[in-house]
Amino acid sequence: MLYALLCYNNEAAVCGLSKEEDDAMMGRVRAAEEKIVAKSSFGPRLRLMPTTAATFVKAGQDPMVIDGPFAETKEQLLGFWIVDCASLEDAIDAGRHLAREREFGGIEVRPISAYLPPSEAK
Repeated sequence: MLYALLCYNNEAAVCGLSKEEDDAMMGRVRAAEEKIVAKSSFGPRLRLMPTTAATFVKAGQDPMVIDGPFAETKEQLLGFWIVDCASLEDAIDAGRHLAREREFGGIEVRPISAYLPPSEAK
């Protein structure tokens, strides 16, 4: 089953890391990914740009486009991984490997259900 491992963190803290600190953190994350690959298969692994680069399209009959950031939260979604795991327990274990390599924030594990329009469904 596919799972999204969503990386939530304090954007200001992450953006405040020096290049050396960020490189070291990402090196630890890549090492954790190697441990996960032994049990699961990875899909996309993406790091999102800062929320200041975001644009929001508000729902409604006449959708309004708003420049970001939007959420008044302590932690923001900064990136995600898509993993194919045999079970929720394996996906949580993958999240643990990634969380161990972070000094703050956390990893949300969420099952994914594929959305296919009827024309693409098999």
